[in-house]
Amino acid sequence: MVARVNTVAFQGMEARLVEVQCAITTGLPAFSLVGLPDKAVSEAKERVRAALTALSLALPAKRITINLSPADLPKEGSHFDLPIALAILTAMEILPAEEMSGQVAMGELSLDGKLMPVIGALPAALAAAENDCALICPEACGAEAAWVGAVQVIAPPTLIALVNHFTGRAALAPAEPGEVLPEAGARCLSEVKGQEKAKRALEIAAAGRHHIFMVGQPGSGKSMLAARLPGILPPLDAGEALETSMIHSLAGLLDEGGITRARPFRTPHHTASMAAIVGGGRGAKPGEISLAHHGVLFLDEFPEFPRTVLETLRQPIETGDVVVARANAHVKYPCRFMLMAAANPCRCGYLPDASRACARVPLCGDEYLGRISGPLMDRFDIRLEIPPVRIADLSADTQGATSAEIAPRVAAARAVQSARYKGRDGIRVNADIEGDLITEACPTTPEAAELLARAADRFALSARAYHRILRVARTIADLEGAADIARPHISEALGYRLTREEQAAPVSPRKATLKAV
Repeated sequence: MVARVNTVAFQGMEARLVEVQCAITTGLPAFSLVGLPDKAVSEAKERVRAALTALSLALPAKRITINLSPADLPKEGSHFDLPIALAILTAMEILPAEEMSGQVAMGELSLDGKLMPVIGALPAALAAAENDCALICPEACGAEAAWVGAVQVIAPPTLIALVNHFTGRAALAPAEPGEVLPEAGARCLSEVKGQEKAKRALEIAAAGRHHIFMVGQPGSGKSMLAARLPGILPPLDAGEALETSMIHSLAGLLDEGGITRARPFRTPHHTASMAAIVGGGRGAKPGEISLAHHGVLFLDEFPEFPRTVLETLRQPIETGDVVVARANAHVKYPCRFMLMAAANPCRCGYLPDASRACARVPLCGDEYLGRISGPLMDRFDIRLEIPPVRIADLSADTQGATSAEIAPRVAAARAVQSARYKGRDGIRVNADIEGDLITEACPTTPEAAELLARAADRFALSARAYHRILRVARTIADLEGAADIARPHISEALGYRLTREEQAAPVSPRKATLKAV
């Protein structure tokens, strides 16, 4: 008899069904495991043997063959321990074969028979639901998996408890979904003194999920502004929360099976590798750009990141997904994030201040920001020069708008965009629109169209820059509740795209191409 139990193998966010087949035949005693197992799966033989011994069960003195089908699909991870053990117990006629064939099992076994938590319970539950199966997972993963309401989840603490459940000795209750975790207390934007233009830019960026780049001297408040951005972002809706939680489940970042409605805010250090940012490494795990899906990726000290890492951001920013290519597989992860970057104007940081700047001014500034390529810089919708905070602003008792006052305006603008793009797959906010949809969603008054045309001609804007200005202007109009884009909306959007020097002085087409595009 060949016993069969199902489990899953992960390829990106996809959990592919794997059939664990066990045959116990006559011959010299042996325990063989085939079907492209990695080292962790191959070592399951010893963990399973010890766990069965803890149950006072011994493997039969026969030839035991475990096949992981399909045999050409690589199998990685310790979650194959439990299905292998269940297949053996089924082949030994301890567990009912018909009932076990309708289960999807995953879990790591300790030597004493306890079930240890594993990653990917949420995608595994979705795969089980799609195949009309129940899911068996460790107790620590039950609350996470139970969020998929279409599947029954059994989450035993030990292997013996699971055996008792299927033999009718002591039934286990189905797992219950974890709690919706409360959002961490976000910092208030009113704590930032002065910087009113930057606060306004943050509101626009949050409303339309526009990429934003800030340049300013050390201590001007760039990191402080970024840390308060989550406080004005609207919470994730149900679909976004599930999609984001699946990625975090694969990365092992879900806390106690709870799902949060707070948008991700990822802040990797500038020494992070390409695999850490984009994804890859062992098992092609999701990187920071995917962990920031539907949220914010904040890259402080932006020019300090390796140039090869920065250049890999260009394609994901445009497409909203990233493909991690390997010799035996291509793994795709979604990554629709809002990129927020901050940089000093030069290495010493005091390029605009003649009294504190180094002796290499202005060459040091050109070299430092020159590490950011033109095509990458062109993908930022909003560019801000953050001036130093005045002492008068620091000591003033007046308080600017709070996050609680700004957040409803952002949420209202997002609601307008959600209604406008309803039924359009993959488009939720103004930053996502492209092609003919830009023309449809961005009607402009004649005065606004004339201003944008003159600016595009004077500064030799690229097509990408032209469209990004339109998107920002669309968001500004949404914040004001305007149906059409008017001249003030275009004017403000241009102010976030061009530097003060470019706006103040006539610029030749050659110079404008180098600076504005």
